[in-house]
Amino acid sequence: RCFSFLSSGGVKFADLSKDECYTFQKNLIKTMMQIENTFFNLAQTCKKDCLVICDRGVMDATAYLPAEDWKRMKEENDWNEVDLRDNRYNQILHMVSAAYGAEDFYTINGHLTRHEDIDSARKMDTITAQAWVGHPYMDVVDNSTDFEEKVMRMISAVCSRLGIDPGDRLKSNSRKRKFLVSCIPDLLDFPKCEDFTVCHDYLVTPSRKMQARLRKRGKDGVWTYTHTIRRPEINNQSVELRMAVNSKDYQILLAQKDDRHLTINKQRRCFLWNNQYFQMDTYLEPCQEICKGLILLETYTTKTSNLNLPDFLKIEKEVTDDPQYSMFNLSLKDDYKSSLSNISSASELAD
Repeated sequence: RCFSFLSSGGVKFADLSKDECYTFQKNLIKTMMQIENTFFNLAQTCKKDCLVICDRGVMDATAYLPAEDWKRMKEENDWNEVDLRDNRYNQILHMVSAAYGAEDFYTINGHLTRHEDIDSARKMDTITAQAWVGHPYMDVVDNSTDFEEKVMRMISAVCSRLGIDPGDRLKSNSRKRKFLVSCIPDLLDFPKCEDFTVCHDYLVTPSRKMQARLRKRGKDGVWTYTHTIRRPEINNQSVELRMAVNSKDYQILLAQKDDRHLTINKQRRCFLWNNQYFQMDTYLEPCQEICKGLILLETYTTKTSNLNLPDFLKIEKEVTDDPQYSMFNLSLKDDYKSSLSNISSASELAD
């Protein structure tokens, strides 16, 4: 870790002035980026499949910065969150501190640069997790199980993101659950959140047993692009391939848009609540009549009942298994009930 490296070199963060702290954090971020870029470049030249795992990331450093300093730093260096957070990393895994839920195991023994008491550790854990809110693939691994199972859940989340079957030993029962929200409360009622514009287009496929979709996601004119393909089931298992693409490839693929489907435009709000990562989508016009004013809340969880939902939202009902609220069906130009006979699978691609 860059902070540990610099601290062990004699830098005493507590003794720095405000301006010195600002300069230190700026150089810390630049050092992190350069070290990461070195590994990224090596990975790109590797002839074998290569996975780069970063212990900490750029956005972690922003948790220690006042909001006005981070805004100034972005302006001075021409940085933005979409590139630093969403485009730079394919997945974020936040391992919740033992200070939350495993207090008996929290210790600073053996950590040369860690000195927080348990309350301070909880505060920093929350701030650090909030720094990553908005990433399209963020998994929060809490302390609801023992440590060995916690590690297994983390590995399972990585395997899921890579499209690899982790086998029975590492499988978790996590699945997407979806809820219908009646209205959006005032922004002040939300915890720290990030808003994005998301555009989905379904593409023509050579088989009705396949689905393909493009996603454009971003804010302030900065975008990420994802191409997702669901292949026919093999041994009763659906295989999904998700690939990040650039803007040029996105435009080329968009020419394959399926004329049976409308473009889905949504305003997405991402937030953490009680160590659970939520995405709330508000459908935007032009859209089908059923989508006007539609608000859906989604989260991934292993819980099949008694899921603790945000208490500031008015949840009408769960619609997880209701085909009426599948985005595939919501995008159909014709009524989905009359179209299902011509569609072999209306199940939803992972988002």
